[in-house]
Amino acid sequence: MNQLSLHGIVPPVVTPLTEDMQIDAPSLRRVVRHLIDGGVHGLFILGSSSEVVFLDPARRADVIRIAVDEAAGRVPVIAGVIDTSTDRCVEHARQAHELGVDGLVLTAPFYARTSQTEIVDHFCYVRDAVDLPLIAYDIPVCVNIKLERDTLRALYERKAIVALKDSSGDDGNMRMVMRDFASHPDFAVLTGSEITVDYAMLGGAHGAVPGLANVDPAGYVRLYEAAKKGDWVAARAEQQRLIELFEIVFQAYPDVSRNASGVGAFKTAMQMMGIIAHRHMNRPNAVLSDVHAAKVRAIVEKSGLLQAG
Repeated sequence: MNQLSLHGIVPPVVTPLTEDMQIDAPSLRRVVRHLIDGGVHGLFILGSSSEVVFLDPARRADVIRIAVDEAAGRVPVIAGVIDTSTDRCVEHARQAHELGVDGLVLTAPFYARTSQTEIVDHFCYVRDAVDLPLIAYDIPVCVNIKLERDTLRALYERKAIVALKDSSGDDGNMRMVMRDFASHPDFAVLTGSEITVDYAMLGGAHGAVPGLANVDPAGYVRLYEAAKKGDWVAARAEQQRLIELFEIVFQAYPDVSRNASGVGAFKTAMQMMGIIAHRHMNRPNAVLSDVHAAKVRAIVEKSGLLQAG
């Protein structure tokens, strides 16, 4: 298996769209530059914050080509190959491999009900089809099933996965997973939470995959570096500042869905910062209204990332 040392801050990169719902290439290039200039350690394209399930293979390919080209080998690029069935995931994985990514990210299949045994098979089929490191993505809120600890251990023993992105929201279970893999330095655990990165690092996590890092990558890098040094006072202070910024994701909910409110807030802030041209969401997710956008602006201005006015 090709090797991948996954650590640090690996943002799940948003997918900027044009007014006609195509990939906004200039904006996506600015996003990649913004993240790399912020000091991130990798890029995760085609994940939840990327709105991957809305994108057809052609638009997925556009995202990969642009991100890989703009990153130019400066940081690893990992791509989600997430879909409802194993064969579709294999197709996405082959496409991503051909386009030059450094690793793949996979959830359990969704819509159809699957067992933990079938999930192990699902990962192994994808792993056997494409010779790239595979990262497990635990996000039961979206796929309606959890990657159990025994499943993760089985996948590791079968050399199917090299890391875990834990977006389960179950911090107790993630702590147990970190304990399970504490003696395996070749396996990385990264939290998908924006607001508990300091806790996760203290417990042994190797880094984080926070959607809010699209807005403030440098802040998360400062948090990670403070934690690596054992400066927990500084880490906590940076985490508290980022928690205040994270309030942007609540400004439109429940008027719109949680996804539109969350990812939509990231896009809205990034548009205000001049990083992306539009804050469009894939249909049917709603675009934040001007009223909601004004609330986001006030929080971003308070954070110091945007000039008032």
